[in-house]
Amino acid sequence: MSAVTKKTKRITIPDIRNAKGKQPIVCLTAYTVLTARWLDDHTDLLLVGDSLGMVIYGMENTLGVTLDMMIAHAQAVMRGSRKSCIIVDMPFGSYEESPKKAFRNAARLLSQSGASGIKIEGGVEMAETIEYLTKRGIPVMGHVGLMPQSVQAMGGFKAQGGSDDEARQILEDAKAVEAAGAFSLVIEGTVEPVARKITQSVSIPTIGIGASAACDGQILVTEDLVGLFIDFTPRFVKRYALLGEQIEASAKAYAEDVRTGKFPGDEHLFGMKKVD
Repeated sequence: MSAVTKKTKRITIPDIRNAKGKQPIVCLTAYTVLTARWLDDHTDLLLVGDSLGMVIYGMENTLGVTLDMMIAHAQAVMRGSRKSCIIVDMPFGSYEESPKKAFRNAARLLSQSGASGIKIEGGVEMAETIEYLTKRGIPVMGHVGLMPQSVQAMGGFKAQGGSDDEARQILEDAKAVEAAGAFSLVIEGTVEPVARKITQSVSIPTIGIGASAACDGQILVTEDLVGLFIDFTPRFVKRYALLGEQIEASAKAYAEDVRTGKFPGDEHLFGMKKVD
């Protein structure tokens, strides 16, 4: 009798929502099949982030990322994962105009990729859109604090919540996102006491990035984590490897072998079969 392979159950939106206060939620970004395969066994949630604009395409920020790009990379990540909940960023310009436009684009993204939900940036000003989406079956992860898609208006990538007014606004944003029906909330680049207070004040899980250890989960850009993207190192990044240096060293050794005739050797070639 042949063995029956047990199908891996994918982590769902309710699983993520219900994890608050029970166990830390492990999140990383993924943009490709291979990355998703390596990460999948160890993560609860993989975010196909619009950070791919900078990490994959060399853009200065995320503003040039398109919906078609996000769909293509989401499809790749879905092919490479079996277990993690897959969430995809809605890129700049794809949801801000109106709730109806946001729904059309979000529905297209999810139907064409098979991902579980979407993430959009914004608090009070996006609450109407979040509610419109969630009431129509689109799971939404919110995003407050430092919002990369608003980096121009914010005056660059800098920590948020340092003043009483900023802290109050971010808390209001978080509560508005929660009330609108989001299943979880990313808090990015926010001073620790504010991120901690938000986590204690909302009933949905918070995912921190440069926020607080008190958040219900943490996320980093994988290429930062493993030392592939080294243009700059944010304060909140901990590097667990230096794969970029290893890739460069491998390329250098390969180039030397090719130029000196050491590669390919006989063991790398296909010989003719001997005929008796």
